[in-house]
Amino acid sequence: MTTGFLYDTRYLDHHPGVGHPERRERLLATMSHLEGQPWFTTLRRCSPRNIDREWIETTHSSGYIDRARRGIEEGLPFIDTPDVGVSEDSFEVAVLAAGGALELADRVVSREVDNGFALVRPPGHHAETSTALGFCLFNNVAITARYLQKNYGLEKILILDWDVHHGNGTQHTFEEDPSVLYVSLHQYPYYPGTGAHTEAGVGRGQGATVNCPMPAGSGDDDYRAAFQERVLPKIDAFRPEAVLISAGFDAHRDDPLAQINLSTEFFGWMSERMMEVAEQHADGILISMLEGGYDLRALPLCVAEHLQVLAKISKTET
Repeated sequence: MTTGFLYDTRYLDHHPGVGHPERRERLLATMSHLEGQPWFTTLRRCSPRNIDREWIETTHSSGYIDRARRGIEEGLPFIDTPDVGVSEDSFEVAVLAAGGALELADRVVSREVDNGFALVRPPGHHAETSTALGFCLFNNVAITARYLQKNYGLEKILILDWDVHHGNGTQHTFEEDPSVLYVSLHQYPYYPGTGAHTEAGVGRGQGATVNCPMPAGSGDDDYRAAFQERVLPKIDAFRPEAVLISAGFDAHRDDPLAQINLSTEFFGWMSERMMEVAEQHADGILISMLEGGYDLRALPLCVAEHLQVLAKISKTET
């Protein structure tokens, strides 16, 4: 099993502001931990690429892209909302985050690697078609889904989002589209306010959105029950041709931005279930990308747990 690992130091050049939780130290701490693991060198290192604007436009309006670029060039401190702080390199870094996800998609679909994880920032799942929100400029996972459909002809895409915050942008992008199954487990009620279980899609997309709102204090057993009772049966019925994961690790019990109590090991359990889904339905195609995760001790441990499952590295090898 060869797992791709995508990272670039240019992801450190996005500075959302002093004291902002989505800080460059998230990636620095993660890389420091990973580079100390004996199995890390077995991963296939990948580098991101710049992408044509047309791929960003599969998810975002042309006017929004222009407005974000112009605002950053003019030195605005944030785009649309104060939580989306920006600096002079933020536009290029956000494009590179999306480009990293697409580069990893190319590697996986071409079978250069079996699956992969992209350690990127800024995150993406809150970004709407025409609005920046929740630390996010461009919706990396949504752009990747459209890329797989348009560039490779894969029709049925699963997006599983286990970030502790509901991915409003991803849901709204695909809520009328039955070809993309969006499944989210998230703290509710909580930021950004969307993600009730009654939000199940619109029109032809009715039923292709599955929200599993979890009350504050939920832990491993609660999430396991949601998987077994709602998530996995829906995915098996959908039979995806590719599995995408919005891999936020802020549902960890030590994360400062929410009140969900997952263990580090449970992220491995969820990763195992998605590996099984990919192998059963999607010819093994699985592409994961970082969303949230803000505790500098917990995040690296969770990413390592996730990668060990993707690469099928046993705990005896650690």
